[in-house]
This record gives sequence, structure tokens and C-alpha cells, in this order.
Amino acid sequence: MSVSRCALLRWQFDFTWSLFEYHLDRVEPEDFLWEPGKLCWTVHRGEDGVWRPDWDETEPDPIPVPTIAWITWHIGWWWSTAIDHARGRTPRERVEITWPGDGASAVAWLRDLRAEWVTVLDGLSEADLDVEARFPWPPGPEHQVAHMIAWLNAELMKNVAEIGELCLLRRAS
Repeated sequence: MSVSRCALLRWQFDFTWSLFEYHLDRVEPEDFLWEPGKLCWTVHRGEDGVWRPDWDETEPDPIPVPTIAWITWHIGWWWSTAIDHARGRTPRERVEITWPGDGASAVAWLRDLRAEWVTVLDGLSEADLDVEARFPWPPGPEHQVAHMIAWLNAELMKNVAEIGELCLLRRAS
């Protein structure tokens, strides 16, 4: 029996999310802002009370090690933008997407994004997967919605591994 592309992409997402839940259930409040080295990207609370991430329009060399807070913001940013594209909404600008301010709120935010993404995935047909994707790259016929979903799954898996590694390093230090 063959598996549809929708079913396969959904399975891959669910598998990746299950790995993320493993870490989300174990991450401690003090893990989020822990800096594993001298060169880190994190989030900072501004005078207005809003938490904003470190950012540079060009990737620095060497690349800073992100904190778990920064990674959770990063997931929230690209995922929010992917959902905007998938729903046909004008995507929010990076600066409009801020970190919730603490670990528990960040976890709740990501779980809410997961629920919204699952609704997107469950509403797709096989034909929808062949529509030109507008994210995360400039639009063009070589990138379809199926590519966007596969990219999201891969990006999430990478970020989950980064968070897991940071948790392991913090516990070992």
C-alpha cells in the first residue's frame, strides 16, 4: 500500500514533534537563558518590557551559539511566517515576532503554533502540495507547498536537536 505525500509529511512532522515534546517536558526555566559560551545569541528584555532576539542581517563569522530562548523565538518566527503563507495572510515581519518572556510561555506558544500547523496540514489535499510556495525562499515554480512543509519539518528537527544538545551541555557543565 502506498502512502500519500500528505500522510508522509504529516507523519514526519508528528515524529519530529514527539522528539521535541521529550525536551519540552524536561527543559527547566533556567535553561532558556543559559549561555554556553562567550559568543551567544539570546533574547533581551527592552525598556518596554518586550523580549527581542539578537540579530544580524548578515550571518556573523563565527556564528554565535544560540540560547534555548533564542532558538524558541527562532522557531516561533519562522513557523508563524510559514503559517501566514500557508493561510494566504501577509506574513509578519521578523521584528513583529517577539519572545514571550519566560520558558513556560515559550513552550505554550510553540504548542499553540503546533496546533495551528496541524490544522493547516490536515486541511491540505495532494493537489495543494503542488501549488507554488512563497516561503522560505522567493517564489518560483521549483518550490511547491510540499517543499515548504518538508523544509519546516527539517528546520524543526534541527532546532529540536539544538535544544536537546544545549540541555545536555547545561546538565553536564
